[in-house]
Amino acid sequence: MIRFLCRCLGLLFLAAGFVGIVYDGARSIANNAVLVTSVSDVAVALLKDRAASLQAMAEGGQPTLWKLLGLPFTLSPAAPIALVLGLALFWLGQPPRTGIGTGFRP
Repeated sequence: MIRFLCRCLGLLFLAAGFVGIVYDGARSIANNAVLVTSVSDVAVALLKDRAASLQAMAEGGQPTLWKLLGLPFTLSPAAPIALVLGLALFWLGQPPRTGIGTGFRP
């Protein structure tokens, strides 16, 4: 069941990554400049009002940790992160390989 969930989420994140690449490419062509959607832009679009409160909560808890890990993550491009996360989940959800000598012949 966990493998199935990992594969489904991996496929969903892979699709989101490709949609993000197409969206960024179309925006870049239309504006004659390279435009990239960041993770914070996606969070604001999906979570609307809660994104600011989540950021304030993260900054209030550990400001140095937010500056070292949180801020660079939120400013990074969303499409490659979704693709890498999708590939990792897809890899985790693959069926186990049979060992050498454990296969059977019909």
